[in-house]
Amino acid sequence: MTSMTIIQHWNPEDRGFWDRSGRAVARRNLWVSIPALALAFAVWMLWSVVVVHLPAAGFRYSTNQLFWLTALPALCGATLRIFYAFAVPMIGGRRFTTLATASLLLPAVGIGLAVQDPNTPFEWMVVLALLCGLGGGNFAGSMANISFFFPSARQGYALGLNAGLGHLGVALVQMLVPLAISAGVFGLFNGPAQLTAQGPMWLQNAGFIWVPLILASTAAAWFGMDDLADTHAGMAEQAVIFTRKHNWLMCWLYLGTFGSFIGFAASLPMLAQSQFQRADALHLVWLGPLIGAVLRPLGGWMADHWGGARVTFWVFVAMALGAAAALLCLPATDSAGPQGQSGHFLGFLAAFGVLFAASGLGNGSTFRMISSLFVAERVRRAEGLPSAQALAAKEGAVEAAAALGFASAIGAYGGFFIPKSVGSSLAMTGSAAAALAMFIVFYLSCIALTWWAYSRRNAPYPC
Repeated sequence: MTSMTIIQHWNPEDRGFWDRSGRAVARRNLWVSIPALALAFAVWMLWSVVVVHLPAAGFRYSTNQLFWLTALPALCGATLRIFYAFAVPMIGGRRFTTLATASLLLPAVGIGLAVQDPNTPFEWMVVLALLCGLGGGNFAGSMANISFFFPSARQGYALGLNAGLGHLGVALVQMLVPLAISAGVFGLFNGPAQLTAQGPMWLQNAGFIWVPLILASTAAAWFGMDDLADTHAGMAEQAVIFTRKHNWLMCWLYLGTFGSFIGFAASLPMLAQSQFQRADALHLVWLGPLIGAVLRPLGGWMADHWGGARVTFWVFVAMALGAAAALLCLPATDSAGPQGQSGHFLGFLAAFGVLFAASGLGNGSTFRMISSLFVAERVRRAEGLPSAQALAAKEGAVEAAAALGFASAIGAYGGFFIPKSVGSSLAMTGSAAAALAMFIVFYLSCIALTWWAYSRRNAPYPC
């Protein structure tokens, strides 16, 4: 790595520095980061689409096994985020993004090869599902990296753009894979088609379609991004967040927003198919993740203007109402149910539209809360000591970046617990009602926590 890719001095809070050169450098790094993160999300959520087509391709896995394959990438990705959260200050954002993006080749190529043989053991599919977690881990490092480049007043917008447009990878995979598997787009390298009742299918394209995009994004990160020398920090300097109350409170709230977004994105295709047996469901479910992804930058912008806590409070109110509406629209388990046996499919999709929209806004507002809380607390401690405030702001930024990554790790566990909760509820009762009732209770706890700690008058930590 040449010295030209390492910026020795970086101070985005200095308005003169920001106007002269900081803004252009920050934007360049942001626009290279976004497609890399979108690809990471696409690979992470790949199994949410692939599992729906495995039975038609001749794989004889149970419904519970299919839900395991949708849940395991989230479990692995969430765990990796804990480590990725601290990686950028240790190795640099450019090197991190390059290596993390290149690692996506492993699951993409592996899935493309494995799905060509219906005798592939389930255990090998589990390994590939865990490897897809590499994509989920990338988010923590990406968000921490971008947070260093922008001043605090613009972080809600910048982090919202990085995450929101990155989240488009979820909608992209659910929209693009059904199209890619319907044609032999790679010619002689494609492999044989799987013959199904609906015609030939090239399920291997679900993995292979991402390979050229991953290679291009890896090269863009290597040649187009920078490392910041003065944000270097060791593990001990970042681990202080584990002693901060904000870290644990915000982890709970981010589990409610991002955990819901990624968990519902992973489980909705299988959930809609199992509850309503509607073939057209698979052509509509990508709209939910798209709505959530597009609205995340808006959530960051709203938090910049009206306060993160206020936006987050109303987000959880909307999510509780959305989950209650989805519960009422489920098919009844007996003919005495309010919707009859068939349920209300369009109402169910509309309720999930509300859940995705609210979670998208909440993803942006909660990250804005984190980025402001840690810096504000450090600066407040140095109040009255002008010489110490600049150092306090820098230390607060390092803590905030680590907290962003760690909260994203905890939030990502929602991508495991939601599919598994839905799968367990279906296995035990034949309905997802018990899982949705549990989600409602959880959202009520988030409403109470946000109000008490951050949004009420005289709250301990207003933000």
